[in-house]
Amino acid sequence: MTEVWGLTGGIATGKSTVSVWLRQAGLTIIDADVIAREVVAPGTPGLRQILTTFGADYRQADGQLNRHKLGRLVFGQPTELRRLEAITTPLIQAEITRQLATYRKQGVPAIMIDAPTFYEVGYLIHLVDHVMVVATTPAIQRQRLMARDGLTQAAAQARIDQQWPIEKKVARADVVIDNAGTIAETRQQVVKWLDTTNLGSSSAIKSD
Repeated sequence: MTEVWGLTGGIATGKSTVSVWLRQAGLTIIDADVIAREVVAPGTPGLRQILTTFGADYRQADGQLNRHKLGRLVFGQPTELRRLEAITTPLIQAEITRQLATYRKQGVPAIMIDAPTFYEVGYLIHLVDHVMVVATTPAIQRQRLMARDGLTQAAAQARIDQQWPIEKKVARADVVIDNAGTIAETRQQVVKWLDTTNLGSSSAIKSD
């Protein structure tokens, strides 16, 4: 029987690092961010719908969606964001469901659905057995985001505020990986989880 987990966190909490380790440990990862890009790739119905809704000037010269321009439009404008999500969410959901069914047929022992907005989108909670949240303190989260993306404190906080507060996610998690300390401390928590569940090989991610 396949065990399905959700993997989430907040922006700049370290979820992507944990996801890489879990993949290295042998877990099957369904990456919602990758799927979100694939469903709006050139030639897809998703891209055609976006261009019809928002205008052809959101297509770059190479045929790709101008994600930065579209992001600037929808950021801070809930009405525009809802129009975009009405197009992309059903496409992402359908692909996640398809991949999940395929892996289950293959008898994969464990699957991680890696999604930054796991709780926010609503439907994903019904697809998993358990949820792992990668967390840090709000101050560290804001500081890391500022350093990573070159943002002001206000701009970083505005992006954080687009998601659920991390403490709200932690309260609903089955497992919490605390990423407020060192990378070694975070890795050790993932190693312990792997050793406890036997869902992957911890030796693949143990530091030298």
